[in-house]
Amino acid sequence: MNLVENLEYNTERSHLIIPEYGRHFQKMVDHAVSIEDREERNKIAKSIIDVMGNLQPHLRDVPDFQHKLWDQLFIMSDFKLEVDSPFPITSKEALQERPEPLEYPQNFPKYRFYGNNIKRMIDVAVSWDKGDKRDGLEYAIANHMKKCYLNWNKDVVDDTAIFKHLVELSDGQITLTEETAVLTDSGQFLKNRVAKTPRHTSTKKNHRTNNNRGKKRY
Repeated sequence: MNLVENLEYNTERSHLIIPEYGRHFQKMVDHAVSIEDREERNKIAKSIIDVMGNLQPHLRDVPDFQHKLWDQLFIMSDFKLEVDSPFPITSKEALQERPEPLEYPQNFPKYRFYGNNIKRMIDVAVSWDKGDKRDGLEYAIANHMKKCYLNWNKDVVDDTAIFKHLVELSDGQITLTEETAVLTDSGQFLKNRVAKTPRHTSTKKNHRTNNNRGKKRY
């Protein structure tokens, strides 16, 4: 009867700060905090660090491995453990400090199916001096725009529409026409896309099944 009365339920236990180490490990840390002798606390803290390192042998080659273990020890003690740490003790406020929000680029292109990289390529092409090198880049951009358009629309597209969009995106600085540039045929782009799709393996499965018919199974 006494054993039943002394049972501990999770609802009555204290919250585990780092659950990965388990309940018994948390009790070891709590016991270290309750020790009054500082020398004894230092000895117990080092023993706990050794056990923590044995529980994670795959992290021994990680830089600052020991520093991370000491940080976890102080976190599990709710920063109440007063011992001589070989590393600077991270404050509780520093851990609770929220990071600065990331500034994501807010781009709202008119033709989103082309992507932001196309606009960057156009800006680079516009910055170049006119010549064969720039002409080649402009043609490559227009050809890639046609490919992106077909991926979005999944239908044929007239080259004049691509040239019109290129003029708009370049603020009129890149003007290609059907007389100056002949883009890859739409059918070729669609053909390449179909060729990349995996074929169904149902015929292979049926062939294997047919070969197994009539064989004895033991």
